[in-house]
Amino acid sequence: MVRAGAVGTHLPASGWDIFGDLRKMNKRQLYYQVLNFAMIVSSALMIWKGLIVLTGSESPIVVVLSGSMEPAFHRGDLLFLTNFREDPIRAGEIVVFKVEGRDIPIVHRVIKVHEKDNGDIKFLTKGDNNEVDDRGLYKEGQNWLEKKDVVGRARGFLPYVGMVTIIMNDYPKFKVGTCLCVCFKNIYILELLHVPL
Repeated sequence: MVRAGAVGTHLPASGWDIFGDLRKMNKRQLYYQVLNFAMIVSSALMIWKGLIVLTGSESPIVVVLSGSMEPAFHRGDLLFLTNFREDPIRAGEIVVFKVEGRDIPIVHRVIKVHEKDNGDIKFLTKGDNNEVDDRGLYKEGQNWLEKKDVVGRARGFLPYVGMVTIIMNDYPKFKVGTCLCVCFKNIYILELLHVPL
């Protein structure tokens, strides 16, 4: 009778042997893994900050969270934004804006623009799938948005790519499960590779 993992391979007999392998890891190997993780996180942060600078938007990529912009955008679509201050706001343009008192930005279309004599612009928005304009969403007493409220303007999109984000926010257990699966997979790969450091 042959035991699992005993035929010249380094496959663990069970998934729980991974924790034993972690305990056997020497300080140098652990340092190497922590350093790799830190490099991945810092690279992602640098890419995100670079996108912020290139697009002029504090959130260059956002996910549509509701069906208020259907049929133009659906729930889960990933939007790419720019926000160059010198570009004028135009009626018909799709903007992402923040409202005081709300944490989540809103993606809606500009339906009216008013320009004052001094050059200040105020505008009104509405979701394509909504029956009324957004005045009910703005803070109390606010009837128009200003340029300072704009997070960005939609320049492109990928359909349904953002559904992963929505699922992870709607189902926290799925998020935890996904993180655990990724961790186990990485530890398992390290076990298979047995790369000496």
